[in-house]
Amino acid sequence: MGDVALQACQVLTILLLSPLIHGFIVFAEERAQGNRGPSILQPYRDLWKLLHKEQLIPATASFLFWSAPMVSFIAMLIVPMLIPVLTNYPLPLSNTGDILGGGLLLTLATFFLSLAGLDTGHPYGGVGSSREAILGVLAEPSLIMVFIGITLLAGAMLPFVVNHLLVASLATYLSPAHLFFVAAFFILLTVETERLPIHSSIHYEIYMIGEARVLEYSGPLLALVRWSSWMKQAILYTIFANVLAIPWGLSSSGTIGSIVLSIMALLGKWLAIAVAMAVIETMQSRLRFFRYQEPLALALVLATLAVVARQVL
Repeated sequence: MGDVALQACQVLTILLLSPLIHGFIVFAEERAQGNRGPSILQPYRDLWKLLHKEQLIPATASFLFWSAPMVSFIAMLIVPMLIPVLTNYPLPLSNTGDILGGGLLLTLATFFLSLAGLDTGHPYGGVGSSREAILGVLAEPSLIMVFIGITLLAGAMLPFVVNHLLVASLATYLSPAHLFFVAAFFILLTVETERLPIHSSIHYEIYMIGEARVLEYSGPLLALVRWSSWMKQAILYTIFANVLAIPWGLSSSGTIGSIVLSIMALLGKWLAIAVAMAVIETMQSRLRFFRYQEPLALALVLATLAVVARQVL
């Protein structure tokens, strides 16, 4: 396969399969609670329904309201070009940004949706945006520390270099620095994908965080918001699996057969992470919101220990 086709395949993998992994997480959570649960294909039905509904815009909304879902969706389409989704070697546009650039794009999407939550003047939108900003105050420093540590570990900020280093060196993979990075990033995953037990999985506005920002959306714009959220989840799972935790199973030749195997391996990694997330959210008791700093502070400590271990050992 040509490099351009491979890059398009990486984007399409995230675009088309991200609703599937969300459907599996919801299904696994319901089964863990003893319920039958919806089909894992339910997110595709929801998107189809929303895309065919009438679009309603609040009278108080400005251009930020309708532009935020588009900015978020486009940002999620760009990030898969920068990270190893299916191949372990860079593709034509992969070198246009490093791992920090991908993180900035993810943050840009969150920033615009938070602005949109404030834009209409809806009280719950403001509450959701402010809560999301509070979580970001502690989550972003931890994420930056992880990125700094990865740079020190691999000597480069390109995720492909990190992948090659961990595959080639078992000693580096089992080093304390790398294991601390994996633990810190896993905690950040629970926050960024709203699986930390301070988030609400039910539609009670007073308990919502990220979901409260988009209560005013409907129709196609809500479909874009939901889809971009599922894509962000799949992207973070991919970074965690292919760059840090399970760097094997990527195509090194770019042939059709190896790409098919890479997609199957990626689905297996996603499902393993999804099961872990479902267990965490189901088995752990709900935390009060003011305790949000505890897991995030732990992630920051682990990331700092990883940097220190990399420099000392």
